Amino acid sequence: MNIILTPPVAFLLYIPLVFALAWFGKALAGPSKSSEVKDSPYAGGEESATDQGVPGYRPFFLIAFFFAILHLGALVVGLGDLSPRVLPYLIGLVLAMIILLLG
Repeated sequence: MNIILTPPVAFLLYIPLVFALAWFGKALAGPSKSSEVKDSPYAGGEESATDQGVPGYRPFFLIAFFFAILHLGALVVGLGDLSPRVLPYLIGLVLAMIILLLG
C-alpha cells in the first residue's frame, strides 16, 4: 500500500484527477461571451490611463527567483549532512545568488 505514496505513482494518479477536475470546472462555467466591457481593464470604476507607462514584471521576477533559490537551497543544504556531497549544491547556490544579484 505504500507504493501509492511514492512520488512517481502519486504523480501518475493525480494527472487524471486534475484533468477531470479541470473538465468539470469548464463544464460548470458555461460558454464564454466576449464583450468590450469584459475585455477592458477595471480600476475601481475609473477609466484606466492609457498614456502612462506600466513597469514590467522583470524586477519582481528577479526578487522572486532570488528568494526561491535561497529558500530551496537552504532546504537542500539544511536537510543534508555535512559531507562533500553537499559541496556542489553550495557552489551552485552561491553561483545562482551571484548571477541573480548582478542581474
